[in-house]
Amino acid sequence: MAHCGHARFVWNLAVEQHAHWQRGRRSAPNYVEQCRQLTEARAECAWLRAGSQRVQQQALRDFAQAMAQFFRRTHRRPTWRKAGRDEGFRQVAVRPEHVRTLNRRTGRVWVPKVGWVRFRWSRAVAAGVKSYRVTRDRMGRWHVAFAVIPEPIPGPGNGQIVGVDRGVVVSAALSTGELLSCPQPRAGEQRRLRRLQRLLARAQRGSNRRRRVKTAIAVLTARQADRRKDWVEKTSTSLARRFDLIRVEDLKIRYMTRSAKGTVDSPGRYVRQKAGFEPVDPGRRLGIVGCSPGTQGSRSGGEGRSRVHQSALLVVWACRCGQSQEPSGVRVRRLPLHVSR
Repeated sequence: MAHCGHARFVWNLAVEQHAHWQRGRRSAPNYVEQCRQLTEARAECAWLRAGSQRVQQQALRDFAQAMAQFFRRTHRRPTWRKAGRDEGFRQVAVRPEHVRTLNRRTGRVWVPKVGWVRFRWSRAVAAGVKSYRVTRDRMGRWHVAFAVIPEPIPGPGNGQIVGVDRGVVVSAALSTGELLSCPQPRAGEQRRLRRLQRLLARAQRGSNRRRRVKTAIAVLTARQADRRKDWVEKTSTSLARRFDLIRVEDLKIRYMTRSAKGTVDSPGRYVRQKAGFEPVDPGRRLGIVGCSPGTQGSRSGGEGRSRVHQSALLVVWACRCGQSQEPSGVRVRRLPLHVSR
């Protein structure tokens, strides 16, 4: 935990330096300048000097990489890290003797200024590991991830092409007509989560009861997150083994769910402009748009008008009334796919 606190402290200092920058001032210090300042801070602060300098430098390098990704507009701007939520550090310059296998299920890794730490193997680690990252999730589980470039999955060689269209109601719709849905929370888990949230609202801040309730909520949400991640990994691996070429629309699902506020009579921000057709790119073909029969005459007084969500691969019909569509209420039409090699 001391390494996690040092890495989080150094990261937050870097965030503060970049947040202080304004137009007309000097540019914020880069990674080299921050490392020099870190050396001076370690000489003055005994608590910071007691930690590993390599762990603290890697926190600065991670921040520099995060800022570079932000300026490339591929990621969000780095924000503050909070104790109990963002726990972890990275270690580099790992030698082969720093990772040992004890038996078929357990191994141990050398952590600077800590010693040997045992862990349970979840998969085999390839030779030539140069770094690893230790993290702790909200439910208290510790994980160690070794940085290894995996071998690419060979294609089937059948020349098949598939298009993937991501959505909200249907997680992924393939141009072959398959509809893939991400696992949803179970009914019992939803009831337990609602009960725990009511207990959390009545618990006093800082009490042991509140801490136990937050841990129980974290256990439920972590199970759901693990289930979704497992589905994503298995689905992507299956697609890579079935098709030679996979085309995915550059669609921001986060913007779709964030802008879905308001009603038909008083739409919220950025909802009215999504009610009609999206601009069509050259060479893109559309099918006939119609409302699903099961959604006509909805409770909200909708007149059966439809909203189309289109891509270069398929068209998904959904009623504009805003009701959730079951897989039986969504019709997918396969369109010709033109691939430019």
